[in-house]
Amino acid sequence: MTRIEDKPDDPPPYRHRSIWHMIAAPVVWSLHFAGVYAWTALSCARFGGPDEARLGIALATAAALALIVVIGWRAWKQWDFLDDYDDVHDAPTTEHRREFLGHAGWLLSIISAIGVLFVAAPAFYIGSCL
Repeated sequence: MTRIEDKPDDPPPYRHRSIWHMIAAPVVWSLHFAGVYAWTALSCARFGGPDEARLGIALATAAALALIVVIGWRAWKQWDFLDDYDDVHDAPTTEHRREFLGHAGWLLSIISAIGVLFVAAPAFYIGSCL
């Protein structure tokens, strides 16, 4: 079996070596999930009510979506779909691994953006904190 190695002409930071680039969007989604529910509990218990909760959820959602869009764009570029796409990614080469991780990261970014929107959706229905 051939080992995947970096070549001098590979683009830094060698994104094909780590899955952290691939799972960054779901991490943002999970932090948004925990943060929104913690903020809602705190704002209802301490800071006054549903208006503060809605504002915090809106700000957190905008920040999370912006970050996921950046992560998704970088994954799309790593996937290299439009320039050099081939259907087969079964060879143990740097290019195939890079494109696979980019494709998976892009799909996870889409799912994460949908998840962030679903987490924020109940903010439209907050009538009171009771």
